[in-house]
Amino acid sequence: MTLNSLLLAAVSVTSLVSVDAFAADAGPNEVSEIIVTGAPYAVSLDSATTSVNIVTRQDLQVSPAVGLGDLLNGMPGLRSSFYGPGASRPIIRGLSGPRVLILQNGVGLVDASSLSPDHAVASEPSEASRIEVLRGPSTLAYGGSAIGGVVNILDDRVPSAAAKNGLEGHVAGSYGSVDDSYSAAANLKAGKGPWVFVLDAVKRRSQDYEAGGRPVSDTLLAATGDRALSGDKVQNSDVDLKAYGAGVSYVGSDGYIGLSIKRTETQYGVPFPQIVLTSPPEEGPVFIDLKQTRVDFRGETGLDFGPFDRARFSVGYADYEHAEIEVESGAVGTRFLSEGAEGRVELVQRERDGWQGAVGLQGLARSLEAIGDEAFIPPVDIEELGVFTLQRLDRGSWGVEGGLRLDRRNLDASLRGRPTSPAARLAGLNWATTDNTKDFTNVSASGAVFWRPQESLFVGFSIAHNSRAPTEFELFADGPHAGTGAYEIGDPTFKSEKVLSLEGTLRWTGERARIEAHVYRSRYDGFIEQAPTGDLVDDAGTVDPDGELPVFLFTQADATFYGGEIEGSYAIWRDADRSLSLEAAYDYVHGRTAGAPVARIPPYSVTGRAVWTGPRLDAQLEARYVGKQDRTTDFELPTGDYTLVNARISFKPMPDRDLRLFLEGRNLTDAVAREHASFLKDIAPLPGRSIRAGVALNF
Repeated sequence: MTLNSLLLAAVSVTSLVSVDAFAADAGPNEVSEIIVTGAPYAVSLDSATTSVNIVTRQDLQVSPAVGLGDLLNGMPGLRSSFYGPGASRPIIRGLSGPRVLILQNGVGLVDASSLSPDHAVASEPSEASRIEVLRGPSTLAYGGSAIGGVVNILDDRVPSAAAKNGLEGHVAGSYGSVDDSYSAAANLKAGKGPWVFVLDAVKRRSQDYEAGGRPVSDTLLAATGDRALSGDKVQNSDVDLKAYGAGVSYVGSDGYIGLSIKRTETQYGVPFPQIVLTSPPEEGPVFIDLKQTRVDFRGETGLDFGPFDRARFSVGYADYEHAEIEVESGAVGTRFLSEGAEGRVELVQRERDGWQGAVGLQGLARSLEAIGDEAFIPPVDIEELGVFTLQRLDRGSWGVEGGLRLDRRNLDASLRGRPTSPAARLAGLNWATTDNTKDFTNVSASGAVFWRPQESLFVGFSIAHNSRAPTEFELFADGPHAGTGAYEIGDPTFKSEKVLSLEGTLRWTGERARIEAHVYRSRYDGFIEQAPTGDLVDDAGTVDPDGELPVFLFTQADATFYGGEIEGSYAIWRDADRSLSLEAAYDYVHGRTAGAPVARIPPYSVTGRAVWTGPRLDAQLEARYVGKQDRTTDFELPTGDYTLVNARISFKPMPDRDLRLFLEGRNLTDAVAREHASFLKDIAPLPGRSIRAGVALNF
């Protein structure tokens, strides 16, 4: 039986069961204590054995209109890959790319964002009703490759509950000064009887943004001997995005089943070095044109079958296109086409004396193709199939949990007639003698114990073994990549990346204070990273000291990561529904491989915040210090420290309406802030001082 047949069979079997609204579904103004992403069964936020953050709809409505990585940047242990404002993915505990799973309602995006930092995530945060971030590798329900963690973007496009009073929704809009940007988002949910309909749309547009100073770093100029152009604008950093969708569900007394469709279109520039050139480059600046159409089919139902009392399924199909286009000529360098579907079925056990559990099946069928003169990977068909179980026993004062997952991944590449570049030959590759089929079987497992010696204290310890199959880029790349401005070379002999991780968790909640801390250590067998070799080549891959493209080679070696995060809050004043609190957070990660630091490891950060909350007025003042990073690998430049000062105020002018006016200032000191984890850190710092005003209405 093929993978596609398995997916269809799984959907059909689950659809036959009688059609309980999703128990963990949070309303638009309600913060649920239940984590949707951690496991198919309900686990409260305070009982999770790993680190979890939740971004609610209220938070999202007043947050900047930015990419997913930039939105989450600054949470303890999180950074952004920041490839300009148009493309950003979360970096969790120093890990990025395919080690961090980005999900839409529990299934993959079927885009190309995990393969390269210039590829944007094909899901806009403004569309979400809630975003959950789980650090660490314990989320076996979603894949053994989630070594770094999982970010799950939850929306209500397939409604799981009826609209309140038959009609509900929200609208929000804002304007920002640093890039002359505007954004608008709207959502409408309506229905009568069991049928519920949803319409939503998002639009944002921004021009080239201003940095806090000259975009090109002194470090880069000293290393290259170049001279920077004047001005503080980061050229070719504009973004134009729109997304719109619709969904319908049949919501019964014991569940729901529904379908949705979404279209995302975005064009964004890739920043380039703003230096004085003695001669024009062979290729000019590049912008990226991304389009995706996505269809989702989801449902959940009560069930009376053996030990199981609930079943749910989710299938997502996406047709994705990503073109890298020269700004001046309009010539297309490379087009990436990705089409496929990912689905999952979960059977949840009924709770018995504190014992919860679930079993599940997950599958993926996807085709990826790069087209054009600069296509640097061959067409690849990918199939994956995984089965998993998660179990948890909570006895109140103590408990245990564990999980086991088996994954099978097959990659079939079209290598016939593919030439081997001179640079790849120097690396020992010959595509003519390379097997076009790669198969990987991976086993992942996790276990944890936890104690509650008193009601206010939770202590947990977890251990996990995860295996991740290499991606198609890591295996088959050989050619110039216009989006990254590099010549990238993979290695088809790579084995699965394996890691053994340990993590300790402590949570303490007092009458006025709360503290949460995590420490972790991970040991990798066969860690895969992309590192520069120091060579320069031309577009054909011929080594040339005057070549324009640096060679980046995927390599595999053992590695060790360790670090920790701690955050806390203290309410210094309370009166009914008003309070003034102080919050603080610190994070640190250290990575080392083959006797050298891992490339692009973020430095430590310290954050302090004063927060006022009230029935009609909320305000906060934040200062975040990010240390310098001079522990660098070969051919990697260091970055200096910086401090960001941010402030925000939100006001409800009408006590009987959920209407909020907000004003926000970011990077108020106009600091030059360079994200060390970004490939563009030396030519595209984070935005400078910005004032943003907006409005949000829920009804």
